Amino acid sequence: MKRGRPGALVLADGTLFRGTAVGAAGIATGEVVFNTSMTGYQEIATDPSYAQQIVTLTCPHIGNYGTNAADDQARQVFATAVVTRAMTMTPSNWRAQQSFPEWLEAKGIVGLTDVDTRRLTRHIRTHGAMPGAIAADGTQAELEATARSVPVMEGLDLASVVSTAEPYVVEAIGRRRATVVAVDLGIKQRIIDELAGRGLTTHVVPSSTTAEQILAYEPDGLFLSNGPGDPEPLEGVVATLRALLGRLPVFGICLGHQVLGLALGATTYKLPFGHHGGNHPVKRVADGKVQITAQNHGFAVRPAGNGSGAFQSEFGPVEVTHINLNDNTVEGLACRDASAVSVQYHPEAAPGPNDARHLFDNFATQVAMRGS
Repeated sequence: MKRGRPGALVLADGTLFRGTAVGAAGIATGEVVFNTSMTGYQEIATDPSYAQQIVTLTCPHIGNYGTNAADDQARQVFATAVVTRAMTMTPSNWRAQQSFPEWLEAKGIVGLTDVDTRRLTRHIRTHGAMPGAIAADGTQAELEATARSVPVMEGLDLASVVSTAEPYVVEAIGRRRATVVAVDLGIKQRIIDELAGRGLTTHVVPSSTTAEQILAYEPDGLFLSNGPGDPEPLEGVVATLRALLGRLPVFGICLGHQVLGLALGATTYKLPFGHHGGNHPVKRVADGKVQITAQNHGFAVRPAGNGSGAFQSEFGPVEVTHINLNDNTVEGLACRDASAVSVQYHPEAAPGPNDARHLFDNFATQVAMRGS
């Protein structure tokens, strides 16, 4: 493994951050964001929601427990690069199969450590997430020019890029209670595990799957997964969902939440630097209960009408069920007449707290009753 090479990250606005190159050689580009989770760096890097993004990890020590194949959340690493303050070269954990730098190199992913991540995070918070370029070679001017050529996230359909090319089925663990279709917009392995573990046989299908194709599975429910990019270009997914609302119970998370919002007549918008981490407080509107949640998204839903709460859709009234206590963004929607609910955060965590895992229980009970 190569180490000790000087490297640099240059943002599209010309700001320079020097460090030490680790992982694979070469240049990496993408939107630079920061994640506040203290653990789970492997799950973060393999989360498809990070497609075409450079992830800055704010926890000062990364890699202490190494990596192992069981923690991968997808078939490949989707983050284009990882930036840290300090990266452990010699992990100490009985599960460790490789160090994090070795893992990055084996996966072909560029890394940069010894970076002032506090300054980088504060810069992103002040100026917003923006494109950047990382390399061990090249001048600051060359890297800045490369960063400026990176497309911004607005208008990008990345769900079709990360989605499975072919449908596949994951059988229920134990007694089968029901059958669901999961539309893969960038689904994490832990989500599939949560569904199967509750007795749900899950047909995972590409994002381009039509309503007719979904109904051919004779499912008892429909799940819309997380995923990367801008939700507004996903017109085909929105149209498919509109054709199924009221015909199947629907549960969406993250990008799936945004797609449900669009199908119900809401709009979406880009957040300045997104929500990325395992410590976001969310209030349930019905009773004021607060959950600490895992989040990873750069866009949010703006309700129709006055933009602050419940609104009317052609499928029935829609209520805002959850609110982010950091910035009051919408974190949950429910259209009871259509049996459709969604949350912006990740109840499966991986990494993060398990406060919201009961949402999978609710969905499993609902579809099991329909399938009985």
